[in-house]
Amino acid sequence: MWRGWTDTENAARYEKVFRTIVIPHLHSVGCKKASLFRRPVNDEVEFAVLTIFESIETVKAFAGEDYESAVISDEAEEVLKHFDERVTHYEVAVTEDY
Repeated sequence: MWRGWTDTENAARYEKVFRTIVIPHLHSVGCKKASLFRRPVNDEVEFAVLTIFESIETVKAFAGEDYESAVISDEAEEVLKHFDERVTHYEVAVTEDY
């Protein structure tokens, strides 16, 4: 899980970067699922990204040995005002699709 913030004017631009650059890259390195959430917070838009990888080994192949360090594309960094420099990893304990 990771979060980033941008101003309202760049929110649509970040969503486009996520759809056209981030998702294809994640898919190419073995990410099984990626979701982007957004909400307004004061004069910014907060984005939360939830990705599901096959294993921690797949995460390390994507992010490197320091796999808790955020991997941010240049295009995303251009439109984000600030972002979490570290990501949080969880093991899936229970999941259910309806």
